[in-house]
Amino acid sequence: MANPRIAKLEDQIQRIIAQMLERRVKDPRLGFVTITEVRLTGDAREATVFFTDLGRSLDGREADAEGGKVDTAAALESAKGLLRSTIGQRLGLKFTPTLTFVRDASEQTAQDMEDLLARVQASDAELAGRRAGAAFAGEADPYRKPAEPADEA
Repeated sequence: MANPRIAKLEDQIQRIIAQMLERRVKDPRLGFVTITEVRLTGDAREATVFFTDLGRSLDGREADAEGGKVDTAAALESAKGLLRSTIGQRLGLKFTPTLTFVRDASEQTAQDMEDLLARVQASDAELAGRRAGAAFAGEADPYRKPAEPADEA
């Protein structure tokens, strides 16, 4: 069972980082970032911050496929000191956890699942098409039935 204190700290750290990214961090490399989860170690010394990025800059221009995402990661790394000091001040912890930013893979995992489901659905449709014209290999009803008594009339 997870420590309730650690769970509460994770939630507070997530809120603080989200507020700081929205209000105080003014890095032009930073796109539309969402902090999806924060995981603390059991001793609360290290925090892993998961984030997603839509890949757009603040002025609304589309970023290149991989360049915008790299820029967002670099912007978060450069703001790490400010974020960590703010967390320490607001939470009053004896040891402020070190921050590690990791891109959240749930978006890619969801896309992979959608692709797999589409492939399975296409395979099922193909199988149903082949099954439509098929006939039984033997009799239509292969089960033995008891012999019916002859009618005596």
